[in-house]
Amino acid sequence: MNKFSKIIGLLCLAACFTACQKDDEPTIVIPPSEGSSLTLNGIIAAEAGTSAGNSVFVDFSKDKQSGVARNSWDLGFYSGSDFRVILNHTVGASAIELSKTDLSQVTASDTTALAVNGTLNIGLGNGTFSLVDPVDSEPTAYLAGTVIKAVSATDAENKVYIINRGTTGVSEVRGWQKIRVLRSGAGYTLQYAKINETTFKTMTVTKDAALNFKYVSFVTGAVEAEPAKADWDIEWTLTTYKASATIPYTFSDFVLTNFVGGVTAAEVRFSGTDANSTVNYADFKESNLTGITFSAKRDAVGSNWRVTSPAASAAVRTDRFYLIKDGVGNIYKLKFVSFIASDGGVRGKPVVEYKLVKKA
Repeated sequence: MNKFSKIIGLLCLAACFTACQKDDEPTIVIPPSEGSSLTLNGIIAAEAGTSAGNSVFVDFSKDKQSGVARNSWDLGFYSGSDFRVILNHTVGASAIELSKTDLSQVTASDTTALAVNGTLNIGLGNGTFSLVDPVDSEPTAYLAGTVIKAVSATDAENKVYIINRGTTGVSEVRGWQKIRVLRSGAGYTLQYAKINETTFKTMTVTKDAALNFKYVSFVTGAVEAEPAKADWDIEWTLTTYKASATIPYTFSDFVLTNFVGGVTAAEVRFSGTDANSTVNYADFKESNLTGITFSAKRDAVGSNWRVTSPAASAAVRTDRFYLIKDGVGNIYKLKFVSFIASDGGVRGKPVVEYKLVKKA
């Protein structure tokens, strides 16, 4: 064997050895957290806690929270098989469909009938649920009920919508926008402009299977307004909900589950006339899961965990806790510890405690 052949042979042996080494390397699986406590940071600057600027997303299995400014986005584009667009519920945005398909034909005069009591606040206690996306549905009903109808593959069927961009707090009205959404292959094309503009901008939005929605801002373009769907379980935020069965309203300190991402929840009440369990938070364990029914609704937790009226009695409810089943099947018990001065907390920075009950 000549010298060159020997070198080639040695190189082949080295390559085989390296390949075997790689094949033998173990896959490291990080186990889910056993539980912890977190102070959710809803405050961005000096805003009041009742209008905290952040939406806070929590991933129990990773002991992680992430805050996103509520006013950082305007529309969310569904990444699933359907073609749906959602409004920013965290600023009280609302919308209405017009009969027109040409943005240049829509002006401020088209908003005259939409202003209520001289304000832009349609959908904020002044309008109806037809102006906002569903507030309490399971994923299928939620997506089927969006104000912006399913985006058709036939362009002529996609109408113009007027968007009321909502408010960042109790004031700070964000104004009107007109939009039209078309399909672009497996994604979307957004046409948008301010209400009096005669020309419009265009943005292409591609779907991403790792996300529930892709988000955009009329001001800054594409934004990250929600973690990947595998990376959060609940969202604490201000959101559009309901003042009554017929009137939409914005609620502070609301907790939404990652219902589109497959997270479900159950409320466990262990005292009072409406108790559904005899086991409190500290003692609840895996064997106590028998008979528990999990809900896939977005408001399965909602605002039921706290009392705000009368103000002197505002506090977390101590007669209940929640079970959260994440997207892979881990089940955590969740207790709210404080959220306001009268219960030892800080408005806009609620404290939560959670423990792993059942590992997937």
